[in-house]
Amino acid sequence: MLRGGGATVPPAGAGALRKARREQQLVSKRLLRDEALEEAEEGCVAMIFGEAEIQQFLRLAQRGTEEKEREGALVSLRRGLQRPETQQTFIRLEGSIRTLVGLLTSNQALLQLEAARCLHELSHSEQSAVVEACLPATSYLLTYLSGHSSDFIELCLYTLGNLIVESEAVRRQLLPQGIVPALAACIQSPHLTVLEALGYALSQLLQAKEAPEKIIPSASTDSSVLGSTLPQHMLQLLQPGPKLNLGVAVEFAWCLHYIICSQVNNALLITQGALSTLGLLLLDLAGAVQRTEDAGLELLACPVFRCLSNLLTEAAAEAVGGQLQLRDERVVAALFILLQFLLQKQPSLLPEGLWLLNNLTANSPSFCTSLLSLDLIEPLLHLLSVSNVVSVLVLTVLCNVAEKGPAYCQRLWPGPLLSSLLDTLAFSDTEVVGQSLELLQLLFLYQPGAAQAFLQQSGLQALQRHEEVAQLQDRVHALQQTALHG
Repeated sequence: MLRGGGATVPPAGAGALRKARREQQLVSKRLLRDEALEEAEEGCVAMIFGEAEIQQFLRLAQRGTEEKEREGALVSLRRGLQRPETQQTFIRLEGSIRTLVGLLTSNQALLQLEAARCLHELSHSEQSAVVEACLPATSYLLTYLSGHSSDFIELCLYTLGNLIVESEAVRRQLLPQGIVPALAACIQSPHLTVLEALGYALSQLLQAKEAPEKIIPSASTDSSVLGSTLPQHMLQLLQPGPKLNLGVAVEFAWCLHYIICSQVNNALLITQGALSTLGLLLLDLAGAVQRTEDAGLELLACPVFRCLSNLLTEAAAEAVGGQLQLRDERVVAALFILLQFLLQKQPSLLPEGLWLLNNLTANSPSFCTSLLSLDLIEPLLHLLSVSNVVSVLVLTVLCNVAEKGPAYCQRLWPGPLLSSLLDTLAFSDTEVVGQSLELLQLLFLYQPGAAQAFLQQSGLQALQRHEEVAQLQDRVHALQQTALHG
């Protein structure tokens, strides 16, 4: 089963971006503001400007006698554009966007930068009319992605990302203008801030509802994502090693997740080494969480889990599963290190890791063997108390092991499993109880003496409390008959 979901969150500066993402997971637009400027302007309240004031700022920016005066007018306008009321007035004013685009194409770098900052404020608006008013600027923003200033390129990328997420009209314009080749050229930048901004913009593009049909498909042309060099470069940026950057890796892991969820051509990603890269990254993450207290590593763990989980559901993955080129025990051990880390740092992400464990063990006796040989059943059972969702996934993994047959059930039983199952049968959640019944059925089938041990521990009484639950009645009755009559 494929797992979809999420994208990204606001802030100012990469560190703040990651902090916000850690605290409230994934929403949409991002506001990039220069931290030095913010400090210099501290105490300056963003004013609501009327038409006359906006016209005055634009006139000064165009025709001021000194460059400092022209730049100052745009700075004042930018501050005003932080207010929704000023944004609405600005876009209603005839020629305002045309003037701003003209200043964006100025040959004076400071004016150009301030004009771009004004557009960025508009792009961050929650009002679609304000964002769509920026359409005349998109071709210029794309052109400037091939410029020399990394700060300016970063600003253009975040602005484009904000515009992309807002409306299909913007995306419809950007695709023929060549956004995919422009992003593919940017991914070779040596600047980490540019790469992180690029990952954000690309992730917004890949989440569009029309992405599977119009943006992702592999074709001979580089105007689609899979037809470009983007996937290979993304995988290179996810390679473990001293050059791996957390912020960049998080962005491109999410990009990869959206491509995989589209199911356009996951076989291509696998042949390009996606499974082996992600497997090695999983091992690297497990090592990293043992070395450091908290560096936001859970932000990378989540999309890595999802990418691996979803690729493992592909039929192609079964054919080339050897590409992982990892011993099963290393993968399982790394996953458990990460589960323990998440239990302490971010329990809400435990289902992501357990879903990967489920997909690993579902069709692989060797991964099930690793789970047993590394004595990981008891740590797995400790997770049953976290939540109902976690409990269902833990029990599903145990079912995966049990259904491999008598030899596996023998190693599962009895240990702490019987008392844990009696505990889960006391749950009120139907899914948890249903999965517990499923596991008991397998144990009764493959493990001689399991039914008798269950009876001796008041198992029948545990079953009786669910006799009246419609979804469970048939399974409860079948188990009662098996336990009593074998």
